[in-house]
Amino acid sequence: MDANLEQLGLGTAAPDARAEALVASYERAGYARVSPPILQPAEPFLDLSGEDIRRRMFLTTAPGGTELCLRPDLTIPVSRHYLASAAAGKPAGYCYVGPVFRHRTDASPEFLQAGIESFGRSDQAAADAEMLALGLEATANYDLAAPDIRTGDVALFAALIAALDLAPAWKRRLIKDFNRKTNLAQDLDRLVLGGNNSRPEYQGVLAALAGSDPKGAHALVTDLLSIAGISAVGGRSVAEIADRFLEQSALGASTKLPRDVRGLIERFLAVAGDPDEAAAELRALAADANLAGELAPALDLLESRNGFLAARDIDLKRVHFSTAFGRGFDYYTGFVFELTDPSRTGDPLVAGGRYDGLLTRLGAAAPIPAIGFSVWIERLAIYGGAA
Repeated sequence: MDANLEQLGLGTAAPDARAEALVASYERAGYARVSPPILQPAEPFLDLSGEDIRRRMFLTTAPGGTELCLRPDLTIPVSRHYLASAAAGKPAGYCYVGPVFRHRTDASPEFLQAGIESFGRSDQAAADAEMLALGLEATANYDLAAPDIRTGDVALFAALIAALDLAPAWKRRLIKDFNRKTNLAQDLDRLVLGGNNSRPEYQGVLAALAGSDPKGAHALVTDLLSIAGISAVGGRSVAEIADRFLEQSALGASTKLPRDVRGLIERFLAVAGDPDEAAAELRALAADANLAGELAPALDLLESRNGFLAARDIDLKRVHFSTAFGRGFDYYTGFVFELTDPSRTGDPLVAGGRYDGLLTRLGAAAPIPAIGFSVWIERLAIYGGAA
């Protein structure tokens, strides 16, 4: 594989002096430095990353048929490293700097990524604030002292959707599409109209599955795919493809969303501004909608996080919070943030968030709190000034 990397012109990026100094500072803060293998199983990235990463991955197939990839990101590889270690299930933190690989039309497919991943901490609000503070250290390290700070919280949207009277399949769909704003708007349109606009060639199959016994329907679809000679598609097994068909069947069931409920969702997604003011506005919205109890835990966490951010001397007036802000990754479950330089392109320089559900999806026996962030070294070297 190393020879293939050289032929592609990959595997040559090296951290600059500032990147090394940044990671050394993270080591001094108690985060152990790790360097996961460049070649990774493709399945976790195909299943758990956002569409933007999936379509830009470098994929290959091992002789035994296993799909592999050049790591397009380091969060999943570091998470797998943690789960394979003796620290799995216990509080542990890691830092890193190294190359990642994605197809890019306007730049090299190989670029450096630094960052931190923190696992097992129960003090979520404090951990969230620490990640943002350490992310700000990265921009300061490259002489960008006052980046724009954008934050959001996926858990707030999930709490709102969980409180609505919707079929479970629709709740899963809306939460999944939170990071895909066009898809989310289309889903809300479908719910208000109460119709099924699935592709015509699938409607007969989906209608036949609607209301069927789940186990029997799953077995039927699995058998049909096997008879057709389909073993896997894009890293997804026959069983996973069958699950997708059954979900589409459930989404096509007669479900209608009252327009006032859609109005509530849109009012929620319009909340933005100072984090403290946003929290107060969300408290008022929850009270108006008789959802104060359902949204209270997520709002309590937001307000607690604001307190920890202020305690770290982060001026909340500089922080732009938005309930609609997401990062395009399927695994985020809570606090998310991006640091940008608006005088340049607006591309993230540092970005991350909370992903409490990822570790179980990677094989952990029980949920493990997790949060981290990535640093785009090449962007900081340009935007903040080269060493």
